[in-house]
Amino acid sequence: MGHKVHPNGFRLGVYRPWEANWFAEDKDYTKLLHEDLEMRRVILKRLHNAGIAKIETERSSNAQMTVTIHTAKPGIVIGKGGASVDQLREDLEKRFGNRVRISIQEIKQPELDAQLVAENIASQIERRISYRRAMKQSILRTMRSGAQGIRIALGGRLRGSEMARREWDREGRGPLHTLRANIEFGRATAKTTFGMIGVKVWIYKGLVKIAPRGGEGPAEIAPQPDAAAEAGEVASPELVTATSAPA
Repeated sequence: MGHKVHPNGFRLGVYRPWEANWFAEDKDYTKLLHEDLEMRRVILKRLHNAGIAKIETERSSNAQMTVTIHTAKPGIVIGKGGASVDQLREDLEKRFGNRVRISIQEIKQPELDAQLVAENIASQIERRISYRRAMKQSILRTMRSGAQGIRIALGGRLRGSEMARREWDREGRGPLHTLRANIEFGRATAKTTFGMIGVKVWIYKGLVKIAPRGGEGPAEIAPQPDAAAEAGEVASPELVTATSAPA
């Protein structure tokens, strides 16, 4: 069995930032960490149908917490006249005792977000749609949106079979070992009458240009000639020999 590394955690600090940006002393770290986890659970439970892909938190020194919600359906999060987001902010402030500022970021292309694709497939399986059809349609939509590769894996009692199994499908590339590869990973769970089915999605969007530490990299000391220059250098001695030879 191969040991799988979480693609998001594998690239933390390389080009992908953390989803929680705050610092705490040793005595406060456990309390703040559990607050952070509980806050995410509350938001996801309340806005389970809003297409939330990611929740980012940031704490400032004056006991204020900024929550950024990345969603594909901002209208559901905001509510009529902003009533829903105001009620959510009040509930979070009352529950955790901090001032909370909520920022909402809209996801323009939900087909390129791995978490949203996984949740979409899970919801289709719960509605008794064929898992193969759901996988094929998601792959087609994601590749049409500009992705360079996608892989989808399902595990569980697929179609109500007696023995659980794994099924997967892919298209394009997905270099998981390349740190510069912009790969998004998401997973969801479909709760069906015959058990729970897990959904995992990897989406490859291309290589990320990472700036070297300390600014621009050093200039190349001995630049290598390109193929055209090499061909010209090889051909020139033959021409000299041909012209210098007596008739």
